[in-house]
Formats: sequence, C-alpha cells, structure tokens
Amino acid sequence: MESLINMVLLTLLAATTIAIVGQRSLLGVVILASVYSFLMASVMIVLDAVDVAMTEASVGAAISTVLLLGALHLTKTREEAPRHGRLLPLLLCAAVGAMLVWGTLVLPPFGTPDAVIHQHVVPRYINETVRETGSPNIVTAVLADYRGFDTLGETTVIFIAGIGVMLLLGGLRRRDRAQDSAAEDQR
Repeated sequence: MESLINMVLLTLLAATTIAIVGQRSLLGVVILASVYSFLMASVMIVLDAVDVAMTEASVGAAISTVLLLGALHLTKTREEAPRHGRLLPLLLCAAVGAMLVWGTLVLPPFGTPDAVIHQHVVPRYINETVRETGSPNIVTAVLADYRGFDTLGETTVIFIAGIGVMLLLGGLRRRDRAQDSAAEDQR
C-alpha cells in the first residue's frame, strides 16, 4: 500500500511540474508551486520524515506562497514573451542535468552499509542517541541536540529574512501611499 501511495504522489509531482512549465500566468505558477510543496510534504510523511514534511509545508507551501503572492501584487501577473529563443535555456538545463547525473555515478548504491557516511558518526548516533538525549527519534535528536546551534542559526537566518521581506514590502506600501497622496494634492 505504501508503494502505491508513493507512486501516486510522485506521479502527481511530475504532473504538477509539467503544469508549471506550461503555465503562462505567474499566479498559476505560484499556486501550482504551492501544490507541489504540499505534495512533497506528503511524500516526506510517507517516508516517515515528519520533521522535513513540516518544514516543507510551512516554508515551501505557506511562507513562500504568501511572499510570492505579495511580489505578484507589486508586479505584473503575466509573463512577458522571451526575447531570446528557447534553445539556450534548454541547453543550460541539459548541461546542469548531465553534470548532476555524472556526479551521482560515483556515489555508492543507496542503502549500502559500507558507504563512507555510515562509517563516521552514524554508528554513534544509532547506538547512543537514546542514552545521551532521551529522544527515541534519531532525526529529532540530531537536529535538536547534536546540531542544536546549527538549527538555531538556520532558524535565525529564516526569521531575519522574513523580517527583511516584511520591511521591504512595508516600505513599498508607504511609498505607494505617499505617491497617491502627492497625486491627489496635484489635482
């Protein structure tokens, strides 16, 4: 049953991606990107990575969608026709995709127990997490206990970025109001 759910979700992700590529309305792109984020969060839940799913749902679907909708409110909502052909972006995407595939060819097969990553701290985390942290969930223990300062730093960066965006959007609103009042004064 889990495999069927994964296949359905991954098929919906692929269909959403194709729909995004074919979309000319930027509002449609933002909405479909939000749908993509929710589908990706669902995939993470099926894979038992609930913490990653919560982050994807809150940052990828909620915050990103609100920020992009705010940006669309301040700009045009229709994509302009490209001034150049589609060959250059296609070649660039193909080159980046080829480099990514080439880079993955040297990786060990997925789940190989003798991979380099499994020889360093992973055995310690698996064997000592419950005793050292009291948390039965290894991922939570790594994020909250072993990498707590790193997680705090990431949260601080996201918080500061959000405040910066709010200040920028607030400044634009004040400037628009000032321009509107100046136009009314001229009448």
